[in-house]
Amino acid sequence: MPAALLDVSILSVYEVSGQRILLPKRMAHATPDMQAAISAALEAMGGHLFLSDLFRSYEMQLQSHLDWKTGKKSAFSPPPGGSLHEAGRSLDLDLDSLGMKLADFWPIAGQHGLVPIISQPNSQASEAWHFDCRGSHDFVYQYYKQRKGTNFDKPYQAMAASAIVSLGIRVDTFGQNQIAAAIQSALIRLGHDIGDLDGEIGPRTRAGLNQAGVPLADEQTMLANLESQLQGRFTGEF
Repeated sequence: MPAALLDVSILSVYEVSGQRILLPKRMAHATPDMQAAISAALEAMGGHLFLSDLFRSYEMQLQSHLDWKTGKKSAFSPPPGGSLHEAGRSLDLDLDSLGMKLADFWPIAGQHGLVPIISQPNSQASEAWHFDCRGSHDFVYQYYKQRKGTNFDKPYQAMAASAIVSLGIRVDTFGQNQIAAAIQSALIRLGHDIGDLDGEIGPRTRAGLNQAGVPLADEQTMLANLESQLQGRFTGEF
């Protein structure tokens, strides 16, 4: 079965009549491992995480990107297909109400699978509020960092595309080959070298399927086989 998005109940930065409210439902979705990471971090820090953002739909990501392009927002926001927010694997938190220094929160976050997007805990830096739960898609990041795939400008973009398409959410880059791209994502995360994650089932992808013990069949059947393998290896993501 494919990875899923779960509903999340968590306080937000938004207020009604001076009282903080839960993160709006349209944003309150996360993968199982992200939901677990948030819960574990909250328990460990003994306080609150007030979020401004979690999940974004295609339309929400597009609007965020347009807001950046027009200067309405200063922090960079990629077009749809390039953000882990679209996979329920990114959160933006309110640093002012964190209740501790960012440098103190970092090890707590890291211990529970929340990875900062910046290199140093500088609360004045852009995106200091942004944390990812990469899960198995970090294998895609490392794969592209090692230049085993070259069709994305940055490893982060490849990782985001992998995370999004694995949920069955469209990534424009893959055109009509969404299921094929999900197959390739699964193969890379299972440790197979197939070249580019591009939605094209070529000789290297077929070799990867053979190495994974997946008989050539219709794409949905092959994907289901690989998802079963992923579920066995990355249980927290399903």
